[in-house]
Amino acid sequence: MIGHLNEQALRALADDEPVVMLNLMRFRERSLDGNGSGWDAYLRYSALTIKLIKAQGGTIIWTGDAEAVALGVPDQHRWDYVALVRYPSRAAFLGMMTSPEYARANVERENGCADHAIVATRETYRKFTA
Repeated sequence: MIGHLNEQALRALADDEPVVMLNLMRFRERSLDGNGSGWDAYLRYSALTIKLIKAQGGTIIWTGDAEAVALGVPDQHRWDYVALVRYPSRAAFLGMMTSPEYARANVERENGCADHAIVATRETYRKFTA
């Protein structure tokens, strides 16, 4: 079981459209297993999970370095990296997160991340071009 997975809350949400998961990560200086940095462990995790994401019909939309807190208290919102991952449904996301394959990959995420929050989002605005 993945710690802090809010499965009940996700299952209570409408699941009638794709979901974009906002991932916020802060890395450890050293991987818990001693095999490189936290970033190194996260790269190992990513290599394992990209296959699982794609198997659920998901895709990585965007990733990037978190450079500075532009609004808010920096010490309360310290992130190193951000990723947007689109899944066809919340059920697809949960299917991946609760799979034995993800549990094996999650070891690398735990080794590398001092903190990792994932926020389920629902699109409320889309800019249309004329």
